[in-house]
Amino acid sequence: MFRSFPLVLVLLLPVASACTSGGPAEPPEIAMKTADGKQPSPTVETAAAASTQPPKDSAVNTIPAPPDVAAAPEDATRTASGLAYKVLQAGTGTEHPGPTSKVTVHYSGWTTDGTMFDSSVVRDKTISFPLNGVIKGWTEGMQLMVVGEKTRFWIPADMAYGETPRRPGAPAGMLVFDIELFEMTSPPTTPENVAAAPSDATKTASGLAYKVLKAGTGSDHPGATSNVTVHYSGWTTDGRMFDSSVTRGETISFPLNGVISGWTEGVQLMVVGEKTRFWIPAAMAYGDTPKRPGAPSGMLVFDIELFEFR
Repeated sequence: MFRSFPLVLVLLLPVASACTSGGPAEPPEIAMKTADGKQPSPTVETAAAASTQPPKDSAVNTIPAPPDVAAAPEDATRTASGLAYKVLQAGTGTEHPGPTSKVTVHYSGWTTDGTMFDSSVVRDKTISFPLNGVIKGWTEGMQLMVVGEKTRFWIPADMAYGETPRRPGAPAGMLVFDIELFEMTSPPTTPENVAAAPSDATKTASGLAYKVLKAGTGSDHPGATSNVTVHYSGWTTDGRMFDSSVTRGETISFPLNGVISGWTEGVQLMVVGEKTRFWIPAAMAYGDTPKRPGAPSGMLVFDIELFEFR
């Protein structure tokens, strides 16, 4: 599979190296959008199809369908959307995922005739994905769960792949899933001062503004060509988060002379362990009218945490 580099890096990479192999596997069947949603790319579709092929010993590994697979029982809870669910195992957590949280789960799915079409349990490997990248029934249903909980969902066709799925092989009609939630990572909240740097922010001669959110433990600063390892999240001034390594759950490493100039200057002001918010003028980011389609325009706000540099 191929994975795009974060936005802060993509402009400095040659076109031929804008993707790198060895990225995480695409989510299996559940990650394909609903019949009325966007269709997956051929690459994603191929990966999903491959991941959902039954194992050679599928007769042995297939998980029996629940006795209530044909319809939700009377004691199931129903939401206004038509989703029905029943908790099979109480959780140990207290917080719920949000609509864009990244979750790690085990699951098995059946059609109402009892056919199992997908199971991470059979593959013996949990799967992680953001909740805004799956079918509507999952996006709504998983927000009702807490960590440690196992729940059965009866998902109507219009919240799954439809009665007549556009993608060959996708399961049709109402689907039944048993889902166990192991962990979740919620995206960072939008800064309250995202629209403009506050009066107590420090401003440099270039126009860059910054404010330390957490003091660091180091004493040395990166140089202009240092290779740094960070976590970051970025927002436009209207509060839209356009990129976040925190949401992906992976730090990122890169040389400071290979990113937007606001990063090159700003990260050199930091020490290891520090977390700082930067207000980067358009001229030090992608400009007011970015040349690359999809790049965020105008002033950008980044929260950056520095883990190491060399």
